[in-house]
Amino acid sequence: MDIYTPEFIELSDCYNLNAAYSTTYVWQMQTSEHERRTEIRFDAVRLPRPMEVVYPRSPDELLEHWQQEACFLVISDQADQIVGLIDAQPRVWQNLLWISNLIIDKALRRQGFGTKLLQAAIAWARQEKIDRLMLEMQTKNYPAIAFAQKHGFKFCGYNDRYYTNGDIALFFEKTI
Repeated sequence: MDIYTPEFIELSDCYNLNAAYSTTYVWQMQTSEHERRTEIRFDAVRLPRPMEVVYPRSPDELLEHWQQEACFLVISDQADQIVGLIDAQPRVWQNLLWISNLIIDKALRRQGFGTKLLQAAIAWARQEKIDRLMLEMQTKNYPAIAFAQKHGFKFCGYNDRYYTNGDIALFFEKTI
């Protein structure tokens, strides 16, 4: 496994990653309003059958972030094939590294590539004197939610109008 920065790879290799995912759970949002109180709750709900989900991001976003020359790292396997990427933008005024994309090719997940990329992003953030990370994901991306929680990220908010396809975004934060 090797980690590379953009100057050593072709962006087309990143476009070819299969970012779709399968899930058996979703975080279902429940809301209720009472006089001067609004309650919002997320319940992890098991689906009756696995659901295949298309990744919600546009490839054009990758190009834009690539050109910003911030934290854009890729990981390769032993055959030197690109198997994943992490794409993050520093928000200096918040002392935060916002992870927009953490993609591991669907066929190669659960082999430690995501953890290695996350560790590399943490090292990049520390080098830049940034001490917080933020991840966002769809409520139906239960595999990513589990990954975030496994790595010490805590739920810290949501946006119910975040994605162009109408999906709700969940936000998870970690202090490093």
